[in-house]
Amino acid sequence: MPTIEISLAQIGNSRGIRLPAQLIRKHGFEAGLFLEDCGDSVVLRSKEGADAKLSWEETAREMVAAREDWSDWDCTLADGLDDVVWQPIVTLKKSRAKKSTGK
Repeated sequence: MPTIEISLAQIGNSRGIRLPAQLIRKHGFEAGLFLEDCGDSVVLRSKEGADAKLSWEETAREMVAAREDWSDWDCTLADGLDDVVWQPIVTLKKSRAKKSTGK
């Protein structure tokens, strides 16, 4: 569906929008929806199946089906991180406690 302009309707002291029936059916909004404020945009999500999570196998299948282009990430292959020797993070809490107690 192309970008469409919709207007706000007065509903008591609030304002609301009317969604086209085709859009409601397409996204399963019949059971209601969630609105997420993302700073500079608003995302509407269907309540139907909101708690449903994909298994790892289903997720992999969906990723393959989407045929996403990840080539933008190829530039990270030359960042040198493969050559970095990773060491665990040392916490300072214990050493500070020893100094304050004199132990």
